[in-house]
Amino acid sequence: MSYQVLARKWRPKSFDTLVGQEHVVRALTHALDQQRLHHAYLFTGTRGVGKTTLARILAKALNCETGITSTPCGVCGACLEIDSGRFIDYVEMDAASNRGVEDMAALLEKAAYAPNSGRYKVYMIDEVHQLSGHAFNAMLKTLEEPPEHVKFILATTDPQKIPVTVLSRCLQFNLKQMPPGLIVDHLTQVLAAEEVDCEATALRHLAKAAAGSMRDALSLLDQAIAHGAGRIEEEGVRAMLGTVGDDHLFSLLDGLVAGDIHAMLAVAEIMEARSLSFDSALQELATLFHRIALVQFAPSAILDAAERERLAHYAECLDAEFLQLCYQIAIHGRDELALAPDEAAGFGMVLLRLHAFRPDNAKVGAGGTAQPAPANTGTVQPTRHNARVEPTRTTAAAASLPPPSQPDSSPAADDNDWHALVAQLPLTGMARQLAQHCELITLTDRQITLRMSSVHKHLAPQQEKLQAELQKHYGRPLALKIDLAETAGETPKVRADNVKRERQERAIAAIEGDPFVREVCDLFDASIDESTIKPI
Repeated sequence: MSYQVLARKWRPKSFDTLVGQEHVVRALTHALDQQRLHHAYLFTGTRGVGKTTLARILAKALNCETGITSTPCGVCGACLEIDSGRFIDYVEMDAASNRGVEDMAALLEKAAYAPNSGRYKVYMIDEVHQLSGHAFNAMLKTLEEPPEHVKFILATTDPQKIPVTVLSRCLQFNLKQMPPGLIVDHLTQVLAAEEVDCEATALRHLAKAAAGSMRDALSLLDQAIAHGAGRIEEEGVRAMLGTVGDDHLFSLLDGLVAGDIHAMLAVAEIMEARSLSFDSALQELATLFHRIALVQFAPSAILDAAERERLAHYAECLDAEFLQLCYQIAIHGRDELALAPDEAAGFGMVLLRLHAFRPDNAKVGAGGTAQPAPANTGTVQPTRHNARVEPTRTTAAAASLPPPSQPDSSPAADDNDWHALVAQLPLTGMARQLAQHCELITLTDRQITLRMSSVHKHLAPQQEKLQAELQKHYGRPLALKIDLAETAGETPKVRADNVKRERQERAIAAIEGDPFVREVCDLFDASIDESTIKPI
């Protein structure tokens, strides 16, 4: 017996088994139960959401030997012949290959005759938007007042191309795309019935690649079963789809947060070595930026608590405005990927842009550390006039601004000064992030104990690097223990953020208090854009 693909084998044969289109099923069920039957139906939606399947179920409901019903029996001659495509009174016509006025005239001529064996003649015209203008005009009169024994079912993926005169003669139903969760649930049921072993995480990748199409999801499932020799594993599915794993994406984010461009480019090299899709990587990166922005402004929109907790750290570390810029860089970089010398170069350039546009990153030294930003500047923005005035001289207030207090960058660290010690340790990347988010609890000859909030527990894998640097600093074997609990004091990261905020507030106060700036604001009824002010 020949193998039947899953998309055909598991095609729904009744309204009860149709997945994801409850709003359409409800309307059609009520119409059939109350015998309120329209003469023309229009199903719209993307590929693989059930347009043709609905047409076949509706044809069975109209021609079932048990009578017009919303629950066709599925075992009578009419139901079986419609399922197998052999029912003479159910005609499926592809408008892409039969789009001329002659084809439409031949169909309408046959529609005038009574059904051969069924109760109704049902004409299903797929991709109806492909019909020519003359073909649409030819069917208008019959579509509006067809013979009592004729029902028209039109299906299209592009309803915008259908004339309004046709739309007004049909009952229109918009079929929704399948949400990933619903696809995963359906695939799980199919695999259980097929007795195929599967890793649950692998199905999420298939559902995402299906992009809302259940038929595409089942086709990909067929491919995944063949690829895994009868077993579906996440690693195999990712290799088959060429998708980028979460570990690569979060490594890129970690490098971006830490300002470590070398780590970001190293991830790109790994992706290139594994022949992963850079286009998909930029798509996934833009999606990740979007999810982080949701955590910043609407955390309740992230229903998965584990995902919300994992993204909370990045939502805290990334400035909201910079995050919006990151999203734009990712989506525009994807558009420009085809124009790059090669995809790897285009992707690398996107990473360089993300790093270059980090706040306070006007100049970056060889070690990847940000240098001080330019002097205080401000842009004066008019609120009612079209004038735009920018100061062209250094203001007196800025010149008289007292030197800001700097973070402890190179003090002589004693045993209890964790802030000074962190500044002296030659740490980079995520290891430095770990140290900055900890506070010192105890220090003995054999062990140092730190405390860190559980929000930053993803930094724990860097503990060995931090321990190695502490041993070098103290010149003796030293065990490092990190307790996950809410910090009681001020961590180096919190102190640095406070210093940065104080400097920014002083810079804003200096600009706002400058006589020249106040004179310009009064003259043009302008306001100061505080986001353009940078401390010295």
